[in-house]
Amino acid sequence: MADTSDLGSDAEGYESSSLSEGTNKVNMIREFKFYKDEGGWFVDLPGWEGTKADLAMVSGADTMLDIISQGENDIMALLSTEEFDGSNRLEFLRESPEMGEGSWYLMKTYIGIEYNLELWLCDVTKFVFGNFPKNIYVS
Repeated sequence: MADTSDLGSDAEGYESSSLSEGTNKVNMIREFKFYKDEGGWFVDLPGWEGTKADLAMVSGADTMLDIISQGENDIMALLSTEEFDGSNRLEFLRESPEMGEGSWYLMKTYIGIEYNLELWLCDVTKFVFGNFPKNIYVS
């Protein structure tokens, strides 16, 4: 089992031996809690030393979570840089210096339904994956 202590107590890693190119983070399927309150959607990342505002899911990422959550206000989601059974791909589109540190991704489909949703992921993505991966798989 890979060390996930830097991801906090709510992040659970599943065994994998591959490394993402250009990073020292071990690629594995990790489980994260996302929750919605009066301020919007946030990721619960106990190892994060920044502010709660840094963990806000905005600019399409909130819409993706509305889709995934199916009306619930909190969900557990699996994330990986490698495809896994039942996963849906977020495809890297471009970096976005105009919005600060972050990158745009495309969710073409989710569970077979076409969305073509562009979403922005902030610099916290680099905290989780070590970089902005070419693809992020979510379930």
